[in-house]
Amino acid sequence: MSSEWKNTSFEESIEINPPYSLKRGWQSKKIAMSNLTPFLRRPNYEIARFKGGSKFKNGDTLVARITPCLENGKTCYVDILSHDEVGFGSTEFIVLRGKPGITDNKYVYYLATWPEFRSMAIKSMTGTSGRQRVQIDALAKWHFRIPKISEQKEIATLLSNLDDKIELNHAINKNLETMAQALFKRWFVDFEFPNENGRPYKSSGGAIEESALGLIPKGWHVGTVGEVVKVVGGSTPSTAKSEFWGGAIHWVTPKDLSRLNSPILMITERKITESGLAQISSGLLPKDTLLMSSRAPIGYLAISKVPIAINQGFIAMVCHSEISNVFMFFWTKQNMEDIKGRANGTTFGEISKTNFRPIPILIPKSEILKAFNYLTEPFFDKITNNDQESQTLALLRDTLLPKLMSGEIRVPVEQVYEEVHTGL
Repeated sequence: MSSEWKNTSFEESIEINPPYSLKRGWQSKKIAMSNLTPFLRRPNYEIARFKGGSKFKNGDTLVARITPCLENGKTCYVDILSHDEVGFGSTEFIVLRGKPGITDNKYVYYLATWPEFRSMAIKSMTGTSGRQRVQIDALAKWHFRIPKISEQKEIATLLSNLDDKIELNHAINKNLETMAQALFKRWFVDFEFPNENGRPYKSSGGAIEESALGLIPKGWHVGTVGEVVKVVGGSTPSTAKSEFWGGAIHWVTPKDLSRLNSPILMITERKITESGLAQISSGLLPKDTLLMSSRAPIGYLAISKVPIAINQGFIAMVCHSEISNVFMFFWTKQNMEDIKGRANGTTFGEISKTNFRPIPILIPKSEILKAFNYLTEPFFDKITNNDQESQTLALLRDTLLPKLMSGEIRVPVEQVYEEVHTGL
């Protein structure tokens, strides 16, 4: 039991917005709100000159204080700075730090991701619609129970081990995608695919001829996107009819893609019934369909690893074995500026299927396409496997966290995994 845990207020045990000094105009690492991925511990950053905003050091936790960023899970643990370096970021961050001898810094991070803490913070929000913010006074006065710092460290270590593996998988996936993209560019943009002797085609004097897209390798030809893949859109079943919702069919919106850490889609926020599916003319799209958001914004990309239905915010490409989804994924990334340039709309740009299908596409020889697919599809299989593992680890972490933070589970670390796995 956790009866010996100390009852404390947030301000007694945790520093809120600790005072750090950073000279105006000084160059340092900046974490913008856009650099945070929901429910991913490690942030991205950029180098910029300090003009204002929150300030932090390694070991601090950044919590979004504004809606909808807080509700969406934008929280991170800062570990990207040098010794005693001060970084800066959005004015909409609350900076939290453990007090020496009272709270462990990593424990503070997990405390800030605890649903009970987040619920309290969300309820404290005030302000106009769409610009509501957490009230620092309410945060400071919040009471909770806290274990001794030795137990805090054990809890933080257990949860950190799970996050470490999730972050490793994320980094591996980024590297795999980067490697595949580099190969695409070398073969299909620079034309340095291997010739019959295994040497780079263009730099070895490979034959080049004129085309509608400029100089291309001899034997390649120009077609249109609509000729090489099936292009479809989607729609939204009436939200007023409950019989359309809550089924077992994955229904995708661009919001689902905005949350991804890799180009693989396996789950969706909402699902529809067979009756709901009947309202969508494109029907159920097969596994391995390539999705591109067509508005607000244009350009989210993902390959679905489950059968899906889509809303009206997408162009979906159903590919075949030769013009594969991996080839089209990188072709779309490579040509995104051209795609966006064909968009219409005054409030926000939207690329229609009518404007997308006629876009010219360079079609390589069959043997080159097959070789590219042979080399790159295993990369995407590995990305999918890593994502599946990360989802399992995240579920384990999210199941453990409230039990550990409340003291419901207090057993040696090696027993916790077994206990929670049994309950999942």
